[in-house]
Amino acid sequence: MRHTDLKRIKTIVRHFQGKRVLVLGDLMLDKYLWGNVGRISPEAPVPVVDVKKDTSCLGGAGNVCHNLESLGAYPIPVGLVGEDAAGEWIKSSVKDNRGIISDTNRPTTVKTRIIAHHQQVVRVDQEEKMPVPRRVEEQILGIVQEEDYEGILISDYNKGLLTKSLMRKVLPYAQKMKKPVFVDPKEENFFSFSPVTLINPNHYEAEKIVHHSCETDEQVERAGQKILSRITSKYLILKRGEQGLTVFEKGKKAFHIPTIAQEVYDVTGAGDTVIATSSLALLAGATIREAAMLANTAAGVVVGKIGTAALTADELLKALPK
Repeated sequence: MRHTDLKRIKTIVRHFQGKRVLVLGDLMLDKYLWGNVGRISPEAPVPVVDVKKDTSCLGGAGNVCHNLESLGAYPIPVGLVGEDAAGEWIKSSVKDNRGIISDTNRPTTVKTRIIAHHQQVVRVDQEEKMPVPRRVEEQILGIVQEEDYEGILISDYNKGLLTKSLMRKVLPYAQKMKKPVFVDPKEENFFSFSPVTLINPNHYEAEKIVHHSCETDEQVERAGQKILSRITSKYLILKRGEQGLTVFEKGKKAFHIPTIAQEVYDVTGAGDTVIATSSLALLAGATIREAAMLANTAAGVVVGKIGTAALTADELLKALPK
């Protein structure tokens, strides 16, 4: 990277500091049981994990908040938890929990991962995916209209919060108030997210949306053009795992950014890192190319960590190609 480019990128990253981002999405608790496998169960052909420790961290939209905060921003989580111990843990683990609604009618989403010898053995999910009722939609909309922020980041894990009717109210409001909207979607709700500033699916989701494979550059470019013809989004970043990212801007040629990951231990939460970093970069004045490059660099760092991970602005700057 040229000295002038690196200087500009460093300035952009410094401008992450204090950015207020409203994070609307599915809040979760990620639990980890860490241990070793020394034998196979006599009851069934499965490994017996001798648990040595357990840890908890924010998952889903909560991990997006964790990434934003780690990079220096001020996230405002807006979402739903149950009136249970997991919900209380989430509310106590964020800096600002005024936008988190407790609901007696559904449990907090909890994902429990069992890790042995640095490998995930199994994951157990506890969740309720029914669409939220209208009263919750109205509460969410009220928070979106009352809070002070520079952009909205929508983190969709298809747990019932981001209904079509809620999006029909939130997105026009954001457009009216000139607030950029950045979306990490699931394919089930994909066409509800329009108009937006950036949408950020992975290649598996893209395949389901366009009904063809997204493995080669040519297939991915075709998919991106199809997607942009069907929704209104200024930018599209398509996450391709070990093949990196492909970036689209309407009316311009797509470009590909290869991954920089050296060692991949765990891809959990890497998508959260990509949307958090690219959104912050755009809010800080980056071009879409600069935002995607920073997001790709950030993802390359977090996949080298075990568990639901984030990185700091200093780690991001150190990882930049020289």
